[in-house]
Amino acid sequence: MSLGGSIIPVENVAESLQVAFDAGAKRLLLPMASVKDIPTIPGELFAKFQTGFYADPVDAVFKALGVQ
Repeated sequence: MSLGGSIIPVENVAESLQVAFDAGAKRLLLPMASVKDIPTIPGELFAKFQTGFYADPVDAVFKALGVQ
């Protein structure tokens, strides 16, 4: 998400996930714009996370806080 609130895809998703895993992350919250990049992520790496997707900034906040 940009500072202006626009949803932008994550660049180098697989590399970003590896960094997140190495730092101890267990949950991911990715923009829907990054769904198309999922096939580029090794399955064994993607399976290590509880993954969620958001469509807009408000959706991201609710999901990050665990509020439905």
